[in-house]
Amino acid sequence: MKILIVGSGGREHAIAASVAKSPKADKIYCAPGNAGIAEYAECVDIGAMEFDKLAAFAKENEIDLCIVGMDDPLVGGLVDVMEDAGIRTFGPRKNAAILEGSKAFSKDLMKKYNIPTAAYENFTDSDKALEYLEKAKFPIVLKADGLALGKGVLICQNLEEAKEGVKTIMLDKKFGTAGNEMVIEEFMTGREVSVLSFVDGKTIKTMTSAQDHKRAGDGDTGLNTGGMGTFSPSPFYTKEVEEFCEKYIYQPTVDAMAAEGRPFKGVIFFGLMLTADGPKVLEYNARFGDPEAQVVLPRMKNDIIDVVEACIDGTLDQIDLQFEDNAAVCVVLASDGYPVKYDKGFPIKGLDEFKKHEGYYCFHAGTKFDNGQIVTNGGRVLGVTAKGKDLKEARKNAYAATEWVEFENKYMRHDIGKAIDEA
Repeated sequence: MKILIVGSGGREHAIAASVAKSPKADKIYCAPGNAGIAEYAECVDIGAMEFDKLAAFAKENEIDLCIVGMDDPLVGGLVDVMEDAGIRTFGPRKNAAILEGSKAFSKDLMKKYNIPTAAYENFTDSDKALEYLEKAKFPIVLKADGLALGKGVLICQNLEEAKEGVKTIMLDKKFGTAGNEMVIEEFMTGREVSVLSFVDGKTIKTMTSAQDHKRAGDGDTGLNTGGMGTFSPSPFYTKEVEEFCEKYIYQPTVDAMAAEGRPFKGVIFFGLMLTADGPKVLEYNARFGDPEAQVVLPRMKNDIIDVVEACIDGTLDQIDLQFEDNAAVCVVLASDGYPVKYDKGFPIKGLDEFKKHEGYYCFHAGTKFDNGQIVTNGGRVLGVTAKGKDLKEARKNAYAATEWVEFENKYMRHDIGKAIDEA
């Protein structure tokens, strides 16, 4: 098969590495790709939002399967464009990707179908939002309705902060049009767990659990980022939690989307909060998490192509989805100053070391080739992932492997997986 992957980050590198293991993959392309993905795929200079160019390329090169990794093209309707061009494509169509594309839509869906989530109100008028906050209980959460690279969520401790937050999201439009509508939500406490799942429109099969670290600094300080590291499985995702979620969250979400005439095919990412009142949905994403994919996919036993095709064909119920009985930890190597201001273009040394060790991976997020050498090209540069028999061993291995890599403004958190010790 000829396969096209759309995206350019660590998630797409993890997808490409999984696809490359399949005997069905004869030729892999990635648009636009990055320096790490180039090991498995021919990188094509087409942006993820250039839908017509992607469809033309796929037709011209007789692509058998397209896998869309990123949220923007999914929410924008790339799957519809590809399918209309006759290309088999993995991912939700535009009318289903709204599950991630609009927080107001997803909250209303959960309310309508009794899926457990935080209490909330939606606002399109900033004055009404401010009025609501005068009587609200703090802390409280403000969310830009649309896509904001995982950064459009503000936790406000008091009324002053909340008023400033409304200004940031709705008036100053810090997150662009994503802030035209805003969700104000009760603040939930508990353990956060991420569960990725494959969905074929009616059947859902969940993958192994993971937990992400969003804050830039050690001890969960600093600004929210796209993710500074992650571990899998989560020790807090017990059999009881899983059974509750299967009954009240996972299948009901798939059924709700089908009932709304928006059948979902692809990956649903469930961001869960394990509260004192039981698990509740924090958010949905309509694709693999990044960096969750970097710890979940290396542990998957199945051929990813078999699973992806079953999702497209509606035959997921025939797949026995299996994961290794071990653990994985990913530590993100970022550019110092991320997520605000950082320099790029520094040469990266030590990448060859990973090929010498079984169970170690270096997923490229922000890299490119410059005169034949690999240089930094983003805030999150690399995701260093290692497996181990358990979480503690995987964490030890991952941190040891971060020492193999050098670039000038290398920055990382030193406490990824700190929750492992609390389990």
